[in-house]
Amino acid sequence: MSDLDERFANALHSSARAWRQAVDRRLKCLGCSQASWTTIAVAANARSPLSQSELADRLGVEGATMVAMVDRLVKAGLVAREASSTDRRIKHVVLTDAGNQLYDAVKAEASSLRKELLANIDPKKLAMATELLELLNNLLENAP
Repeated sequence: MSDLDERFANALHSSARAWRQAVDRRLKCLGCSQASWTTIAVAANARSPLSQSELADRLGVEGATMVAMVDRLVKAGLVAREASSTDRRIKHVVLTDAGNQLYDAVKAEASSLRKELLANIDPKKLAMATELLELLNNLLENAP
């Protein structure tokens, strides 16, 4: 691995971690953990309701971890489990009204932080970095 490759990999990893931590600190005022708000955000942004296993796959966690998270979110009144109309073994996770309200607050706080963090970044550099990350993401998704 070249020095530049290694610098890039380290910068990517540490930036992603630092970004999540900054968002997490900002969202503490809403009383939700990183695991909670990421689960809610993925469920909210899905085109159709996701099963627990689909949520787990998208979040990169084990099924048992997702079951426990969904249990906590159900208990908090933020999500509900709905039976699939095509497979009775599958339960879809859907946001409740309270979950949608929390997601709106999460989205607003995350947007505010994003604007603060990126305010002094040259728009051309931001566009280039975004295109590079999108390309890398596509390569990774299609890798064997």
